Amino acid sequence: MSGKKILMITGDFTEDYETMVPFQALQAVGHTVHAVCPDKKAGDTVATAIHDFEGDQTYTEKPGHRFALNADFASTDPADYDALLIPGGRAPEYLRLNEQVQSMVRHFFETDKPVAAICHGAQILAAANVLKDRKCSAYPACQPEVELAGGRFAGIDVDQAVTDGNLVTAPAWPAHPAWLSQFFKLLDR
Repeated sequence: MSGKKILMITGDFTEDYETMVPFQALQAVGHTVHAVCPDKKAGDTVATAIHDFEGDQTYTEKPGHRFALNADFASTDPADYDALLIPGGRAPEYLRLNEQVQSMVRHFFETDKPVAAICHGAQILAAANVLKDRKCSAYPACQPEVELAGGRFAGIDVDQAVTDGNLVTAPAWPAHPAWLSQFFKLLDR
């Protein structure tokens, strides 16, 4: 596997594990990952949140770490990247409203480059209008958004992932082994 250049779009209250684990894992195997956030530059940080499954009707949320961005959003050109990574958490809820984020996401689908999204990351995919006729997993509460965007929601176990063409998605961080394994395969094609 030769090292690829991967763009990670993240923001405040991104899910801690869904941001830090792939960021580090992808670098550990030789890829370059640039983490960006609208209106922030390299060296700025975003707040993270730890979402857990503790028997309640939905996930619980606890404060996470500060995650340091390593690239400037304003100068980011998606054409410079081989793949896209979208973590979940609460960040996608507001990031999806950013037209430049939507445009960047569409670039990766128009050019058939690998895209990995997890949990609430599907909210950004839906807003970018790239899910039509695509199988997409996400946190179960995002099912209506996936379907309203024309996607086919994959209601898989929380530790599983699904690949449809250039897109690999998963419900939440317990799927990291399956999700990252499938993303690695897309990166190696």
